Amino acid sequence: MQLDFWQLSRDPVERVVALIAERTRGGGEKLLVVSEDESQRAAVSRALWEGKPEAFLTNGEADAPHAERQPILLSATSAAVNGARYLVIADGTWREGAETFERVFLLFGDAGTETARGTWRQFDGREDVERSYYAQENGKWVKKA
Repeated sequence: MQLDFWQLSRDPVERVVALIAERTRGGGEKLLVVSEDESQRAAVSRALWEGKPEAFLTNGEADAPHAERQPILLSATSAAVNGARYLVIADGTWREGAETFERVFLLFGDAGTETARGTWRQFDGREDVERSYYAQENGKWVKKA
């Protein structure tokens, strides 16, 4: 599993999710975006629909009809009924089942730094997990570790 920690400092979570979703979908992958916060999921959905006119990012909620057909699924749980192999944890809270994904993006802000550090340490010594840390510098995402 590839586990990427993205520390939010400038851009709101929905904008960062849209960036990740655009790259993921461009690579032909399906995506699951997880947040327990319904209003955060709604903001993410709007950001995905309101993206570039030539490339809006189709998405839907996990409890809606035909969820299994959505290329980007929004959910409160890590159950990928759409068959996604990529997971964005938008609310910064690690979930059981997240380890089953090929790639996980854990997004966190300043308030979630200690929780993210705990998650990072949880995977110390695990050869089956490749961890990376990303931060924003001058408006661009830079890999730090």
